[in-house]
Amino acid sequence: MPRTNYEQLEVRVHPTRGALGAEAAAHVAKSVAAAIDSNGGARVIFACAPSQNEFLESLVAQPIDWAKVNVFHMDEYVGITADHPASFRRYLDEHLLQRIDPVQAVHWIRAEEEPAAECRRYAALLSERPIDLVCLGIGENGHIAFNDPPVADFLDTNLIKVVELDATCRQQQVNDGCFPNFESVPTHALTLTVPALFGTREISCVVPGERKAAAVRATLLGPIETACPASILRTHPRTVLHLDEASAALLPE
Repeated sequence: MPRTNYEQLEVRVHPTRGALGAEAAAHVAKSVAAAIDSNGGARVIFACAPSQNEFLESLVAQPIDWAKVNVFHMDEYVGITADHPASFRRYLDEHLLQRIDPVQAVHWIRAEEEPAAECRRYAALLSERPIDLVCLGIGENGHIAFNDPPVADFLDTNLIKVVELDATCRQQQVNDGCFPNFESVPTHALTLTVPALFGTREISCVVPGERKAAAVRATLLGPIETACPASILRTHPRTVLHLDEASAALLPE
């Protein structure tokens, strides 16, 4: 498995999506266990998207003491309820929470509530103690969570905010099969900000598939700027980016 460093960011390239998911899950399980050993518990933020399918499929088989884990997620569409087919709460429940032992706590973003009040409530939960681990992906436009290029702010003073989704991001949701067409994709979402994600002790980033290859190249080889929000990952001291051969296809040999 080739490993390369881009500044502080470690990149691991796996031969297949399945291999990527298995290795990322093993890496995350060790990180969660280390946090539990150090702190008596772990606080973990999860991305919710089809790109995470293989990772979560492998994660449920890992020997994690879930009773000592507090689970957060990183975004949700404004106005969507937890039972909506495209809800990120529903995704995480189906792909992870229903398949493991009960966790210590699950903290949902209630995007059907009044947005400003919900942002205050969730920011307070995030601020109670440091986050140990973020498990995220990278969007086709280089976003992390729903920090698209037009709204990403590396110095944001908020931990969670309401954002307008850009066209590339909304089209990705159609490409991923989450919505039938562009018009049906919500225009706004609640998202954890870049500082909220970046302030964690450790980050594991899972990015498979050829549709992510251009964003991966921009993340690793372009300038560190909000035109590609994921580029900021190169400055985090404890981040591993897991790729498959398709997502790594545009990187130098």
